[in-house]
Amino acid sequence: MSRLADEIRALVIDGGPIGVDRFMALALGHPTLGYYVTRDPFGAAGDFTTAPETSQMFGELIGAWAAAVWDALGRPAAVRLVELGPGRGTLLADALRVAKRIPGLAAALDLHLVETSPVLRDAQRATLADCGVPVAWHADLAAVPPGPAIVVANEFFDALPVRHYIRAPTGWHQRLVGLQGDTLAFGLAPDPEPAITLEAPDGAVLEVGLVAQGIARGLAARLVRDGGAALVIDYGYAKPAFAETLQAVKRHAFADPLAEPGEADLSAQVDFGGLRRAAEGAGAAVHGPVPQGTFLRALGIAERAEALTARATPDQAASVAAALERLTGAGTPERRGMGEIFKALAITAPSLPVPPGFEEIPS
Repeated sequence: MSRLADEIRALVIDGGPIGVDRFMALALGHPTLGYYVTRDPFGAAGDFTTAPETSQMFGELIGAWAAAVWDALGRPAAVRLVELGPGRGTLLADALRVAKRIPGLAAALDLHLVETSPVLRDAQRATLADCGVPVAWHADLAAVPPGPAIVVANEFFDALPVRHYIRAPTGWHQRLVGLQGDTLAFGLAPDPEPAITLEAPDGAVLEVGLVAQGIARGLAARLVRDGGAALVIDYGYAKPAFAETLQAVKRHAFADPLAEPGEADLSAQVDFGGLRRAAEGAGAAVHGPVPQGTFLRALGIAERAEALTARATPDQAASVAAALERLTGAGTPERRGMGEIFKALAITAPSLPVPPGFEEIPS
């Protein structure tokens, strides 16, 4: 049992069961014991590997995407390049390599990293120490100064808290985290939620990302007001589904979400339909979602892989080919690949044209 599990157990004893959303918020973001507060979780030595850590190609293509958006904005003399949840800073470092090749772009940029983890902030400082662009850190998007912005959120929304409701004969009941003996366990609130009237069979799970929708709404409002575009890449679904997607991962294997809070990553698939509705409600234009593989191929990842392979050793060429397949492959019916399960969504000021990678995707 983790130290944080002891704190949550005491919290439940004192005030009663808590919602899944509050449990996730504590497990990931507790000020001293939260998962992201205490460690660097990325790579082979951590718990999972993200696309920027898989290959430089991913960040380079995001850099090219940002350059095209800057051009569509009229090449302003100052533009914020913002990343939500920047990991180790790898994506931005690779993106800046491309930006520096575009006349005027590097001089126009200042970086704003929205990051709450002190451990990851240190990693980002080390990665971006020699990037040649001003860098600032913020606890949330609202603290980023106004002005035109290009925002990137790669595997950010999946780590935001979700709320669960379970369909029972008496209606939809919120799923809670309480105690069974001394062990954390799931249960249901005794009273149904009268505001939810959806029809579904008993036992169905409704997963609601209120935090994610709120951030998408605020982001869209900013882009409408100041101009710019946001690129969201994450694993998730485009159409509503009654399913539970909450999962825990530790050392690259699935784990029990309640067993060791603060010691395993928690995430839930992103409801892209919910993000779309929230952003459109704030007046923004929304494009996608489109599978990550389709998006990256449209940006030219195959051509970039070919260029890297042309001057590579056989081992390096094999590594490039493996990364290309990992980032764009659809996988199998039994196990879908990143290229299919991950999606890309663009949120833009309504005055901007359709951004790269979404030209033939219905809005």
